[in-house]
Amino acid sequence: MSRHCNELSFTVLESPWRKITWGDNGEALQYIKEFQPLNEEVKHIRVLLYGSVGAGKSSFITSINNVIQKRMTHQALASVKTADQSFTKKYETFTIQKEVRGTFYPFVFNDVMGLEEGVARGVRADDLKLALMGHVKEGYSFNPSSCLSADDLYYNSTPTINDRVHVLVCIDDANSPQMKPSVLQKMKEIREAASNLGIPQLAILTHIDEACGETERNIRNVYKSKHLKKKMGDLSSNLGIPMNCILPVKNYSKEIGVNRDVDTLILSALRLMIDFGDDYTAKL
Repeated sequence: MSRHCNELSFTVLESPWRKITWGDNGEALQYIKEFQPLNEEVKHIRVLLYGSVGAGKSSFITSINNVIQKRMTHQALASVKTADQSFTKKYETFTIQKEVRGTFYPFVFNDVMGLEEGVARGVRADDLKLALMGHVKEGYSFNPSSCLSADDLYYNSTPTINDRVHVLVCIDDANSPQMKPSVLQKMKEIREAASNLGIPQLAILTHIDEACGETERNIRNVYKSKHLKKKMGDLSSNLGIPMNCILPVKNYSKEIGVNRDVDTLILSALRLMIDFGDDYTAKL
């Protein structure tokens, strides 16, 4: 049962505060599978995921792959939930394979080291700022003590439109305590850099089943949960991301098969990501 839900939070609203169609994911999945960027120079929409350690960045990538492949996969390695240090150490790009071997969907995800409290811990905000502009090469090992320099082998001095980030997504754990001030400050720095570049931004609230008993009992209660609505509101206030750009999801973790309702929330988030990215790249 949730650690942060009190008895009052277990109550649900009479009607959902956000409308969503449950279960029938055929149209959404078809949209994803047929998607092609409007800008012909863009090979793929690049989505950069960032957030605190253990927020579920790697698990979210794997969950997206599960939904599209319609089965359990092992796309991105993920650490146990109790880890207090980032499992991801390198700048990696994750692709999703189509039915035809050797072909991939035109959207990719970059996973990065998690943000941590204090100086010289976790990913540095300056490294993520460079990644936004496409200056970080694949395989770069994050160093909490120093950021990537222009004379490093992993520094891309001439990034193309396909190296740049097209959507910035904050991943936050709905079951975690309030963000530490130093982590929040790093997030604000990254967000400000993205805003200056015109990069669209979203936030994903993970572990919604663990954060509220009513959602754990029935995931369709997500938009009826007073507790989760408050968590999303707090995230919006802390980061300055509008509520309509915050999406709650449940990552696949304990399951051995896919679930339509879990898929519905993940597809809703994925569609918004690629649409935002497509709008951004169409203007480049």
